[in-house]
Amino acid sequence: MKLKGKVHKFGKDIDTDAIIPARYLNTFDPRELARHCMEDADPEFPDKVQAGDIIVADKNFGCGSSREHAPIAIQGAQVACVIAKSFARIFYRNAINTGLPILECAAAVDAIEAGDEVEVDLEQGTITNLRTGEIYQAAPFPEFMQGIMAQGGLMNYLKEKLSHQSN
Repeated sequence: MKLKGKVHKFGKDIDTDAIIPARYLNTFDPRELARHCMEDADPEFPDKVQAGDIIVADKNFGCGSSREHAPIAIQGAQVACVIAKSFARIFYRNAINTGLPILECAAAVDAIEAGDEVEVDLEQGTITNLRTGEIYQAAPFPEFMQGIMAQGGLMNYLKEKLSHQSN
């Protein structure tokens, strides 16, 4: 699966409260959460993000609480994927469980600038900066994890697998 979008860049240690502030945790509606996604890190983000855009962040993205609201808010904002130097482990797992594509690639994070357009090949783990032509290699996910993300999350993946087993 290939994704292409404009970059919104963030620093290190973006915690789940910056991704979706606790004051909005009274809903799981992705569209409602999207209206407040990243607003504490960048108050203009909810208004300027476009479907297919890509978040690029420094290390430890998604630290803090274990809430699934964080990747759901990012998906609700129609962000195509998140690229970071590293992810907090619970966010990493929640992103996969909810079907949010994520990649770890320090070289890409260091070189890509806000406003750049990048293309991401999730199957190969490549990130291409379309402004510079530079290509960066992230570790691609194993096939079964790519399947989880392609199905929109763990629950959809399991439903699909179980439906094939019962036929």
